[in-house]
Amino acid sequence: MKILGISGSPRKESQSGTYKLVETVLKNTGVDYEFISLRGKSISGCIACLGCVKDNICKVDDDLASLRDAIVTADAYVFGAPNYYSTLNAGMHAFLERWFQFRHQTGNTLWGKLAVAVGVGGTGGGAVVDELEKFLLYNFVETVAKVSGQGAASCYSCGFGETCQVGIPLMVHGAGVRSRRRSFPMSPVRRM
Repeated sequence: MKILGISGSPRKESQSGTYKLVETVLKNTGVDYEFISLRGKSISGCIACLGCVKDNICKVDDDLASLRDAIVTADAYVFGAPNYYSTLNAGMHAFLERWFQFRHQTGNTLWGKLAVAVGVGGTGGGAVVDELEKFLLYNFVETVAKVSGQGAASCYSCGFGETCQVGIPLMVHGAGVRSRRRSFPMSPVRRM
């Protein structure tokens, strides 16, 4: 059995909570796996050209073409994406839109495969795992587990987190939040 792990995070591996959580899930399966980051890859969304209808192979020429064999030959998947506005980020969304190529003429290339959906965000990844599951179901891939992680929202490291009136620190911790470290605070404290 071989598992394909995909991190949809555009951040560097060392800075990505999504990458780290997908990697943790993969390592704990005890099964051989391949791990691919979509970071730096050029993958456009589906353009509805219908070029894939005859043979279930997408005709758009970009970085997804080189990933197709790994998708098809995997027995199971661990897909992770960061929470952007309570949904998938654009990179992972485009990647999964292109799975339309597997659905034509009772295209059963992915039928019956299993997946774990991983979502990470400043307020959690619940909405992300639900979106991942929806895409997987369209391709008859069964989601066997959903893993949500609370990562560090960009608001904590943008430089304006303590004063921004619309950011995650205010939403999660309320007015007057102060961070212990300016560069990447993980435990904000409130002023009394």
